Amino acid sequence: MGFLRKLFGPSQEEVWRRLAEETGSSFVDGGFWRGSKVLIRVKEWTITLDTFTESGGKHSTTYTRLRAPYLNKDGFRFRIYRKSVFSGLGKLFGMQDIEVGDPEFDEPFIIQGNNPAKVKQLLSHDPLRTMIAGQPNFHVQVKDDEGWFGAEFPEGVDELYFAVPGVIKDVDRLKSLFKVFALILHLLCHLDSAYEDDPEIRLA
Repeated sequence: MGFLRKLFGPSQEEVWRRLAEETGSSFVDGGFWRGSKVLIRVKEWTITLDTFTESGGKHSTTYTRLRAPYLNKDGFRFRIYRKSVFSGLGKLFGMQDIEVGDPEFDEPFIIQGNNPAKVKQLLSHDPLRTMIAGQPNFHVQVKDDEGWFGAEFPEGVDELYFAVPGVIKDVDRLKSLFKVFALILHLLCHLDSAYEDDPEIRLA
């Protein structure tokens, strides 16, 4: 075990347990089949960190994923991701490509949204742009809940969604991703595109 640890570094479980301890969040051991996850509360929102695997033929890819359900007041959708050779594949759903007026941010990222003015407002926040730019691999978007939350959630619940290939085992990077999520949710409220309430609280 010591040899493997020296060769591959600490395990995902070790790192994520440490992350939970240092952030005061909850580590959930899902076992071999379901996988582990970390749940962190930010105000009334719950951010879930986990992994999932996509298989294609003889190969499979594991992704690190963060999700946070929230009540989307106005259907505002956006996507922000680093440019790559596959960037053109993401130009879907009728969302426009947007430039925010910061060449150092506009150049490495593709920014899309169904409300360009709101996207620019969101990314006018300098600390948010700085935190996103500091991520070596980044892909965040607002997605329909797609039934993931179950039938008990009301209409209008969407999720802030992040996923990149590989298992992230860098505590500082994971902390920074939690901060990005928390800040985006906070700014969406200021843009009047999200409620600060927990989706479950609003069911009544």
